[in-house]
Amino acid sequence: MTPGMKKRAGPARHGGDALLLIVVMALLWQMGSWLLGADALPGPWRTLVQVQREVSDPDFGANLAETAKAFLFALVLAIVGGVLAGLYLGVRRLAGDVMEPVLIALYSIPKISLYPVILLMFGLGISAKVAFGVIHGIIPVVIFTMTAVRNMRPVLLRSARSYRLTPWQTAVHVLVPATVPEIVAGIRIGFALTLLGTLLGEMFASQRGIGHLLMLAIDRHNPPTIMALALMLFIFATVISIGLLQWDRHLRRGTST
Repeated sequence: MTPGMKKRAGPARHGGDALLLIVVMALLWQMGSWLLGADALPGPWRTLVQVQREVSDPDFGANLAETAKAFLFALVLAIVGGVLAGLYLGVRRLAGDVMEPVLIALYSIPKISLYPVILLMFGLGISAKVAFGVIHGIIPVVIFTMTAVRNMRPVLLRSARSYRLTPWQTAVHVLVPATVPEIVAGIRIGFALTLLGTLLGEMFASQRGIGHLLMLAIDRHNPPTIMALALMLFIFATVISIGLLQWDRHLRRGTST
C-alpha cells in the first residue's frame, strides 16, 4: 500500500468506526426503550421526532440564544482567566505549590452546593449563570496551564530573561507557544464543565434557556422532551469536543516534529 493510499484509508477507517459506534449506541438505546418502555425511555426515532418539534417551537430560538450567550461569556472568562492564572502560578513556583492543593480541593467540591452563595452575590439572571459556568470550567484550565509551564524547558525562561523581555512579552512569545497543546487539553475539559455549569445555573434559577426547558420537562415528567434536549446537548458537546481533540492532536504532532 502506497503512502497516499494509507492517508486515504486512515480517515475512511475512522469514519467507519464512528458510524459503527453510532449504530451500536442507537441499537442499545432502542433495546433499553423496549426493556423499560417507551414512556420511560423514548427510542431514537421518537426522540428525533421530538427534536424536530422542539426546534420548530417559536420560543426555542430565544431560549437557545439565552443559553448560548451565557455559555459563551462563561467560556471566554474561564479560558482567559484560567490561562492567565495558570501562567502566573506556573512561573511563580511557590505560589503554585501553595495554590495547587487549594485548586484540587475546590475542584472536588460539588459546585451545586455553592449555588446559594452565587445567587446572593449575583442575583437572578445571566450573571449568576455565567458565574456558575466559570467556577465549573476555570479550574481545569488553570491546572493544565500551570503544569505545562512547570514542565517546559528551563532554557526558554532563561532565554527570555537574557533578552530582557517584559512579563507580558514572556507570556505572549515564550510561555503560551510552549504550552499551547496542554492549554488546549485543559480547554477541552473546561469546555464541557462550563457547559454543565451554565445549564445547571439555568435549571435552578432561570426563566429562560435550555436548562430551564429541561427543568420544566423534568417537573412535568415529559421523557420525550428530556431526551430530545439531552440529545441536542450531547451532539453539540460531542462535535465541539472532537474538534478540540483534533486541534490538540495537530498541535502535538507539530511540536513533536
